[in-house]
Amino acid sequence: MQVPLQISYRNLDPSPSVEDDIREKAAKLDQRYSDIMSCRVVVEMPHQHHQKGKLYHVRINLTLPGAELVVNREPDLHQAYQDIYVVVRDAFAAMERQLAAYVERRKGEIKIHELPPHGRVVRLYPDQHYGFIETSDGREVYFHAHSVLQMDFKDVEIGAEVRFSEEMGDHGPQASSVLMVGKHHLVD
Repeated sequence: MQVPLQISYRNLDPSPSVEDDIREKAAKLDQRYSDIMSCRVVVEMPHQHHQKGKLYHVRINLTLPGAELVVNREPDLHQAYQDIYVVVRDAFAAMERQLAAYVERRKGEIKIHELPPHGRVVRLYPDQHYGFIETSDGREVYFHAHSVLQMDFKDVEIGAEVRFSEEMGDHGPQASSVLMVGKHHLVD
């Protein structure tokens, strides 16, 4: 952090053990996310509930380049917030989730679905209803006529480009589904 961690208390006395817990959790955030500019934590006991006991409130403000993330853990929402350590834990867990989402948005990460393996048909045994695909990494994968999708096995030709789903069979790798790739399909 560029600015030292700030911890303040309202309506209760500072606690060295609570402060140590907050410092430890803030340090973990700082280790995982180097862009944190500052972190302010406010611990308070808003008012006394005669029937509910002492309920705590924790607010975390995190300043980042171009953003400020805020987490509030309200005592009225959870009876467990009678334990200050539970409130602190929940607040930092929520901040961790917000921070992870911020980093993902900032990087522009978009989940990319991996394309199924591809290769070319190198051998066919039409009378026995099977063939072999040579993968892009040079391995051979067995496929049966029943694995061919959207066309008849008899129309498959040697050299045809295919995409397939691979699994381990009794005698080695085999394609559980084989789909011919069209002429205009780009292969990576």
